Amino acid sequence: MILTIASGKGGTGKTTLATNLARVASRAGRVVRYLDCDVEEPNGHLFLRPTVLERRVVTVEIPRVDSTRCTGCGLCGRICQYHAIVPINRQALVFDRLCHSCGGCWRVCPADAITPEPMTIGELEIGRSDDVDVVTGRLRIGFAATPAMIRGVKEHIGPEGLTILDAPPGTSCPVVASLRGADFVLLTTEPTPFGLHDLTLAVELVRELGIPFAAAINRDGIGDDRVDRYCSSEGIEILLRLPDDRRIAEAYSAGRMAVDALPEYEGLFRELAETIESRSTGAVSTKGETD
Repeated sequence: MILTIASGKGGTGKTTLATNLARVASRAGRVVRYLDCDVEEPNGHLFLRPTVLERRVVTVEIPRVDSTRCTGCGLCGRICQYHAIVPINRQALVFDRLCHSCGGCWRVCPADAITPEPMTIGELEIGRSDDVDVVTGRLRIGFAATPAMIRGVKEHIGPEGLTILDAPPGTSCPVVASLRGADFVLLTTEPTPFGLHDLTLAVELVRELGIPFAAAINRDGIGDDRVDRYCSSEGIEILLRLPDDRRIAEAYSAGRMAVDALPEYEGLFRELAETIESRSTGAVSTKGETD
């Protein structure tokens, strides 16, 4: 099973849920992988503290122009939506870090003057934390190839057991890259106006992709009931309510997981894991539908 934990905004507790869920599921004897897809700012390793067993670079193909063959026709520049290749004075200038590696430029070049060349965009750290396999993606600073880096992380999804993808915050292209192929999505939020606003955006995205999903409320009790009323009106099941417990925040600030620092929470996460598995084929994904 592939579970993506996502949110419409940062700071809602995605990594808290993802790491604690991975730890508890592994203690129950399941094969568990934790894949940190927040490649611009990964932090799951701060809590799982894996032993790194291997490092691999992730590359993408970028265009290289043979100036002796380039005719300056400009087709490459017209097809590139990101202005990563620009014809100037009958030559093509390439901006590597703007390239999204679609391959359009070398496919349309009538003079065969453009060839693909690998460029390193980041690194994977592959390790193990007790019984959890951990893969952390780190995109190089200044590069825009976040979805490509996430695809590199997702190559480590296994055929058996539970794979937990810790998605980037928001609803942009990197989030879509993390969501594609998931069996189930858990949307984390908090009971605040900002939490509700960005939850609605995340719900729209997941429904557009047609993936079964449910919600989890972190820091339950700090705000009002608007998130509950929204979920009720939209037919969205709330699978977890993690209370606003100062002890969880203290453990988090020390790099400790709630289930390790506060064993009474282990049962809550174990129940969540079991519920997600039972909901993965029938959770609410469009308004009015039920399992």
